[in-house]
Amino acid sequence: MHAPDDFNEGAGQPPRHVLTPSTLNRLVRGLLEDALPLVWIEGELSNVARPASGHLYFTLKDSTAQVRCAMFKPKSAWLRFKPTDGMHVLLRARVGLYEPRGEFQLVAEHMEPAGEGALQREFERLKAQLDAEGLFAQERKRALPRFARRIGVITSATGAAIRDVLSVLARRWPLVDVDVLPVPVQGREAPPAIVSMLRKASASGRYDVMLLTRGGGSLEDLWAFNDEQVARAIHASVVPVVSAVGHEIDFSISDFVADLRAPTPSAAAELLVPDILAQRRHLEQLRQRLAAIHERRLHAHIQRIDHLLARLQAQRPQARLARDRDRLQQLHRRLLACHSAQFTRKTTRLDRVYARLLAQHPRQHVMLLRQRLEQHALNLRHLIQYRLQRERLNLQHAARTMHALSPLATLERGYAILFDAEGKVLHSAQNVAVDTPLRAKLADGELALRVSKE
Repeated sequence: MHAPDDFNEGAGQPPRHVLTPSTLNRLVRGLLEDALPLVWIEGELSNVARPASGHLYFTLKDSTAQVRCAMFKPKSAWLRFKPTDGMHVLLRARVGLYEPRGEFQLVAEHMEPAGEGALQREFERLKAQLDAEGLFAQERKRALPRFARRIGVITSATGAAIRDVLSVLARRWPLVDVDVLPVPVQGREAPPAIVSMLRKASASGRYDVMLLTRGGGSLEDLWAFNDEQVARAIHASVVPVVSAVGHEIDFSISDFVADLRAPTPSAAAELLVPDILAQRRHLEQLRQRLAAIHERRLHAHIQRIDHLLARLQAQRPQARLARDRDRLQQLHRRLLACHSAQFTRKTTRLDRVYARLLAQHPRQHVMLLRQRLEQHALNLRHLIQYRLQRERLNLQHAARTMHALSPLATLERGYAILFDAEGKVLHSAQNVAVDTPLRAKLADGELALRVSKE
């Protein structure tokens, strides 16, 4: 019986490379980590275990395969939910090999419920877009009123958030009026309802500040507060808006757009109103300070009055009154002298004015005007006579000239003017028929004529 060739030692055979299990596992682990440094993998949790060490061990499976996984304490401590069997999750993990047992495994760096990954990416996209548009700018955020008289709380009317808010407001500042503006806070109907309520409350002019809030939940539960239209409605509000959505570790788009973000609904209520006990203490401090200031001022006035009384006694009022009496008498004499001098000046001026008035008496003016009138009347008569004589001579000359040129002067020299029956002057014997009646005008009258022959 012969042994196989592989087990024969002889010349020309390559040396054997014998590995130990630990060496093999270490090589396989290195190959896996180099080839697949980080992967995203989705599946269903099973065999979830969290021992006292704080590490998290579980199996991730689908319908046909499964893989063992581990998430060590530094990473598992930051999980925002409690992993349980049957939960569908998304992992970011390193592919590796557990060397002591040679088991293939994943070491998870991050875990989130399946479906939240897409929501988170949409959240980051919308956040970047609105930030670029300036909706998150600090310079547009308004300060809250120090003493709000009326607050509008936009939230679910049956949730725990409104109970916490009302309890804190009633305890801290009972003077404030609170209106609960009920809206659904999750689901498809939530965003349009929130937008509508924000617009109505802002346009009403009823509120000094508004609070948009709800309790905690998953990213999907809080998604209504990551809606773009809700963010724009908050930005358009004329009333300051405080956002308190979820727990302290939860952040929503509404938180970034609002004028102020509160970590919880209770914390928001504390930010909205002052503490009445603190205000009472402050008022008492102010009252004490005012009383102290009043007392100091009163004491200062008393000291000043005492000082003035001492000065008054030291200055002997009788002597001061005597000096004032002498000064008053001097002023009286000066006033009388001034009055007398002024009276004399007025009298002298009046006499001069009276003399000027007599010189300009109306009788003097009437006499002068009468003389001037008589002289003007005499001059006018002479001028009229002169003008009449000149016009008379001109008229006589014109009459002689006209008479010399008048047809009547020609008739006086023996001439006559013939007129036809129609009264027209005959300038020619032509075209005058026999028996035509004519009139002849002479210097001393007219003659009726008739043509006897041509």
